[in-house]
Amino acid sequence: MDTMEMMKSMPMDMPAGMTMDMDAMQECMQAMNACAMAASMCAGSDMMTGAEMARCCAMCSNMSEMALATMHMMMRPAGMDMDVMKAMMMACMTMGKACAAECRMHAEMDAMCRYCAMACDDMVMKCEAMMASMAA
Repeated sequence: MDTMEMMKSMPMDMPAGMTMDMDAMQECMQAMNACAMAASMCAGSDMMTGAEMARCCAMCSNMSEMALATMHMMMRPAGMDMDVMKAMMMACMTMGKACAAECRMHAEMDAMCRYCAMACDDMVMKCEAMMASMAA
């Protein structure tokens, strides 16, 4: 099933003059999903390495939840409040930058941290492109 076709068929109650690039939205949601998966796997890996990775584990767990929550909001466009969506995306990007920075500190010794940092960086980049497409 094509998720983008489903999204395009849904009514979008955007304020007059508000536009959104649906391709950027799809790329952003895919990057959020990939980031959530990588962060969940990284958190799981961190749990097995002991207390010294507790901060990284918590950051990755929070990142996963933030990415999924933001993605789920994007999947329900009916009645979308653009100010709320922008605030969620900004929070998700902030969390993504913090999680990537934390994981980069362990990237040399932990492949999962390396993958998580890359997924976070990609998600932040796709969110920035999405926000740029949300012109009023």
